[in-house]
Amino acid sequence: MAPALEPMVGRYVRLEIDGVPHRVYFEEAGPKDGGGIPLVCLHTAGADNRQYRHLMADPEITSRFRVLAFDLPWHGKSTPPDGWERGEYRLTTQSYTAAIRAFCQALELDKPVVMGCSIGGRIVLNLAIAHAAEFRALIALEAADFQQPWYDTAWLHRPDVHGGEVCAALVSGLVAPQSPAVSRHETLWMYMQGGPGIFKGDLYFYRVDGDLREKVKTIDTRVCPLYLLTGEYDFSCTPEDTLRTAKQIPGVEVTIMKEVGHFPMSENPAQFRKYILPVLDKISR
Repeated sequence: MAPALEPMVGRYVRLEIDGVPHRVYFEEAGPKDGGGIPLVCLHTAGADNRQYRHLMADPEITSRFRVLAFDLPWHGKSTPPDGWERGEYRLTTQSYTAAIRAFCQALELDKPVVMGCSIGGRIVLNLAIAHAAEFRALIALEAADFQQPWYDTAWLHRPDVHGGEVCAALVSGLVAPQSPAVSRHETLWMYMQGGPGIFKGDLYFYRVDGDLREKVKTIDTRVCPLYLLTGEYDFSCTPEDTLRTAKQIPGVEVTIMKEVGHFPMSENPAQFRKYILPVLDKISR
């Protein structure tokens, strides 16, 4: 039998982020001849680009969009920068924003759409605040200007605790009860495979450095359309958090997604598809 090849292709790109050389892994699917709208997808904290594999295998999407999902440095197949062993990993608003812009520039993407989830959703808000003119549209999944922390990050990097298993345990309750078991456990498996201390380092951005309260009031959706989509079962970024944020942004479009939690694209791809396709239809028109 012929192998059942999936459409996405993976490659490495060498680029500089804030002057530091990096080797970043990404996967893509869709047209590359200029006919497809670039759609850059940002994974959640402590995970990697596999969260978007269902979206990249959807011909209804990849017929119009060149979908690219990259692993942040230190995540997935992206390697840490040289000398990583001499310091502690901490994601910041500055470093995260710089990584996204460097990736888009290295791939020479013309006015891409950026979609991010969780920490990726939060940084999408910062792109709308500081760099809106560079993008065709911005999609923030499970995003708000700030959430009060509900967990103790000290458990995420200890020598007497299995880091991957405790990371998966922490996020397991954020998956909606309606999500298929196979998708639920695939989502958790990605968390079990993260590098030591990486999830904790990502949450520095989410809990401390990425507070965008007051700043979201400056977003101008006339420069770049902004879409907020949040799952009804997400208690990390609750629907109320997203709706509170949206009230400060004239022209933003908000959707509360039924029967999904914090990881819509991986925990229940079929349900997420019902909500993301209308948004992508608007953007492609």
